[in-house]
Amino acid sequence: MTRSELVLQLAERADLPQTLARIIVDTIFDGMKESLVRGVGIEIRGFGSFSVRSYDSYKGRNPKKGEPVDVPPKKLPFFKVGKALKQRITQPT
Repeated sequence: MTRSELVLQLAERADLPQTLARIIVDTIFDGMKESLVRGVGIEIRGFGSFSVRSYDSYKGRNPKKGEPVDVPPKKLPFFKVGKALKQRITQPT
């Protein structure tokens, strides 16, 4: 599902104009991004949780030339699926 599809679905289900639905979706995503940038995790019960994980530097390899490369330390977003969503997806239909 794309952001535009999410906006359309919210507008239809909540009987809202698309412009208002777009503002709501953008506000939620902006808040989530700001929380992750600050290092604060996000938990949505029944869906999952978002967090930021730190990774140390390591020696990598350039796939084109095979030369060793120093990869700097980095932080990346991580998503862990919630138990309820996991069960719903894995249940046979």
